[in-house]
Amino acid sequence: MITGASRFEASAEKSTIAHAAQELSGGSGDPGTVDGDVCRIYTPVGTPEVELRITWLRSDGTPVGDPAPKFTVLPMGERALTATDRAVVRFACRSGKLTGSAPAHVDIGVERGGMPTEPEGDPDELKDAYATVAHSFSLAMAKELGCENDGGLEPRPSLDPAPR
Repeated sequence: MITGASRFEASAEKSTIAHAAQELSGGSGDPGTVDGDVCRIYTPVGTPEVELRITWLRSDGTPVGDPAPKFTVLPMGERALTATDRAVVRFACRSGKLTGSAPAHVDIGVERGGMPTEPEGDPDELKDAYATVAHSFSLAMAKELGCENDGGLEPRPSLDPAPR
């Protein structure tokens, strides 16, 4: 839905949830690392180029304040936001694999890479698609980190807006 493609190019060998979880937990690289890429998703060579960036961020605490007006708040994890060009899911993780104060707060973001372009397609379907991708990567990261209760994430994304 987001890219208009049904096939994708392979990412780098280290572009995996397992590698990102190892970086997040301080198990590789700089122990002070607080953000990084999970992977980038590309459309196949010879088709219109679209890149999706999947990123992680270790945050200081629970979200505060109101999101920008372009975002729809969804009831997933600690906070989930989706728009026609990106989504982010924050979840709390208690795990023996993580250092520092418990729980750790992890944001998984999905956004289109490259120069900003006007989103094409049905806005509600785009929001749902971004939220679904962000939820899938968040749940996979929570499982890889061994978060208690999968970081509070359900097996399926909740795409109905949260009551305000």
